[in-house]
Amino acid sequence: MAGEKAGVLEQEVAQLRDEVRRLREEQNREHEKLTDGNGPAAEKTEKDAKAGGDEGRSETDREREKQKKGLSTRAKVLILAAIAVILFVGLSWWLYSRQFESTDDAQVDGHISGLAARTSGTVTGVYVEEDQYVKAGEVVVDLDPRDAKTALEQAQGQLAEAQAQAEAEQPNVPVTEVTNQTNISTTGAEVVSAQAGVVAAEHDYQAALERIRESEANNTKAQADVARYRPLAEKDEVPREQFDQVVANAQALAASVAANQASAAASLKQVDQRRAQLAEAQRRAEEARKNAPRQVAIRRANVASRQSMVETARAQLAQAQLNLSYCKIISPVNGIIAKRIAEVGDRVAPGQQVMLIVQMDDLWVTANFRETQLRRMHPGQSVRIHVDALDGDFDGYLDSMPAASGAVTSLLPPENATGNFVKIVQRLPARIRFKKGQQALERLRPGMSVETKVNVE
Repeated sequence: MAGEKAGVLEQEVAQLRDEVRRLREEQNREHEKLTDGNGPAAEKTEKDAKAGGDEGRSETDREREKQKKGLSTRAKVLILAAIAVILFVGLSWWLYSRQFESTDDAQVDGHISGLAARTSGTVTGVYVEEDQYVKAGEVVVDLDPRDAKTALEQAQGQLAEAQAQAEAEQPNVPVTEVTNQTNISTTGAEVVSAQAGVVAAEHDYQAALERIRESEANNTKAQADVARYRPLAEKDEVPREQFDQVVANAQALAASVAANQASAAASLKQVDQRRAQLAEAQRRAEEARKNAPRQVAIRRANVASRQSMVETARAQLAQAQLNLSYCKIISPVNGIIAKRIAEVGDRVAPGQQVMLIVQMDDLWVTANFRETQLRRMHPGQSVRIHVDALDGDFDGYLDSMPAASGAVTSLLPPENATGNFVKIVQRLPARIRFKKGQQALERLRPGMSVETKVNVE
């Protein structure tokens, strides 16, 4: 309604101007006729001049003056009326225009998606052209998949190998646990056996000591017998044979003492040997007891390492599968191809753009208002949008206020601290959204010039 009212007022002002211009032209034509002596009044004046002389001329002059006064009065009235109408219309227009803030420094904007390759390869097919509409999920470019398939098969083989190694390593944990238990039991038995050997050796040593004491006692008695029989033998009171037997018995008992002493010394060495064997068995038993959990931990660590290798191979397989899927470049959004870059036979690298797609389902207007125009503007206000290319109007609303001026966000912002400051009214980009459900919205394109008029009342 506001736009229609403005158009009616503009038409009325134009009509008044045309009427004033027409009246002025008529006045000028009448004045030229009177001045040049043409027309009915001039012919009458000439006739009167010929017939009546000076009297006729004076009447003609008075008639001319009356006509001039009448025309000038009429023109003044018309001019004053036109001025009054123009002032009224101008005042109405000024009061009406205060309700709006407008700018023609605006254009349609939208999201432009740069579609890039995610893996390297050779382009084998391009299925879209510029200005063609595409849907999300549609294949637009194909890459040669042979390299990706080879890498996938290699990753599958590495995964199978890692799984086999992990399975082969898995039984080592229980095997090691059983072996450790056996070692602990064996070393424990060895300790018990060594302890028994020490006890037996000590008993043998004690028995040897008893035999020494026994043989020493017998040897003492035998030596005493020799001493007692010697005087009797010398006096021939006892037979010589008996004396010789006593002497031989004494010598035998003396030799038995030496033998028992040697046996006791050997038994003592046997005790030391058994004690050394016991210490060695205890050391082995302690070592087996302490190393058992460590060996199990090592086996479990090996199993975990094999499992991690399996996970790594599985991740490499997943990456290879992704790389194979990346050989089909798919449009992520609905839109129109703005620029086709890829061509059949091109070698593309990861991250290299192949298409530019304009998203047509989310368009807006970026309007650069002067900072003095933002005083009464706020999100939600209604906006009238005139699109030059379509010569049509659309309804919209102010979506968001600008965060910064265009100069601040430019590549080379102005530096006002140099001492050459000149105050310039800045422009700030405001975002305006189109209201849904309007006709011809699908004909809009980013970059189209528009004129926006924001209702700030």
